[in-house]
Amino acid sequence: MPQTAGMQTFEVNRQDLRDTRIVDADRVALEPGQIRLKLERFAFTTNNITYAVAGDMLDYWGFFPAEAPFGRVPAMGLATVAESAHPEISEGGRYFGFYPMADESVIAAEPRGDAFCDVGPHRANHAAVYTHFRNTATDPTFRENQVDEYLLLWGMFMTSFLVDDYIDDNNFNGASQTLVTSASSKTSISLASCLARREGHKAIGLTSERNRAFVEGLGMYDQVITYDEVDTLDASIPSGVVDMAGSATVRSSVHGHFTDNLMFSIAVGATHWEDQGGQADLPGPTPEFFFAPSQTAKRSKEWGAEVLANKIAEAFGALLDTTDHWLTVEHHDGPEGIESTYRSLLEGQADPATGYTCSMDG
Repeated sequence: MPQTAGMQTFEVNRQDLRDTRIVDADRVALEPGQIRLKLERFAFTTNNITYAVAGDMLDYWGFFPAEAPFGRVPAMGLATVAESAHPEISEGGRYFGFYPMADESVIAAEPRGDAFCDVGPHRANHAAVYTHFRNTATDPTFRENQVDEYLLLWGMFMTSFLVDDYIDDNNFNGASQTLVTSASSKTSISLASCLARREGHKAIGLTSERNRAFVEGLGMYDQVITYDEVDTLDASIPSGVVDMAGSATVRSSVHGHFTDNLMFSIAVGATHWEDQGGQADLPGPTPEFFFAPSQTAKRSKEWGAEVLANKIAEAFGALLDTTDHWLTVEHHDGPEGIESTYRSLLEGQADPATGYTCSMDG
């Protein structure tokens, strides 16, 4: 196959998440039906660490196959169609979607409305939400003056909106308050903004002492406590937990304190990735891993895709309106910038008040 100038991709060792590399590869010519997307920037958050931790279980490594034992962590990014070998997709369009952490991405594209999907054979088993690209020119949730905020929050907000909708759809299983672990993470903040719209239901943020002041300053949680203060909560109150931390220690603490008064336990993230553990013999409900595409499919069938999209857009707009209050964006360029951002997030050293975007070129 003909080849031209090279491309660069950031990869992570699937057996040792601290082992990373930049791969330089020849750029291949497009085959019929393919498009080449030039990455402008992508968001880098603790969600990407979750993708790596759960990469084998949920096939995040399968999004962009790499030479074993390395993998390519998916990232939510913006890219422009730089070259097209598809007769219905023009060059120049700007699209949001999942990309590898690279300077470009080549996909087998199929038009979907005013955008397209990745229909490569390795994507056949992935939910549509992960393979669909959004056209920024027609996306009602996209704000040109908040590009970085959009990148940092949109994907996580969608998950959190659906978590909130799922537990409300089930009447919170009788719980009158929801505990949210890793309360400073952007996925948790997104969930807190949704829970705050639920009258009569209390949201409690669990966080570290280091991040307590930040979480309290958000003004989104009804109460903020540190992880070692779980036993100060009233164990007689029917409660639920949405676990963004993935910490066996925290999970055990919450289950052990509320026991049969814990009405639901939903696992979403893995920010505390080194403290994962089993869930055998936990009192209370068996932790349930939340899979957003299932709730998307349910609501799309019940409400219709347009109604669902409008509900998400309204709630997301309300969150975007708050970001000037709590979010500072840092942009890091080049392989070194990507590597340093990954390290700080992997080791839990990132400032929760900061959102990071990266680009390979720099």
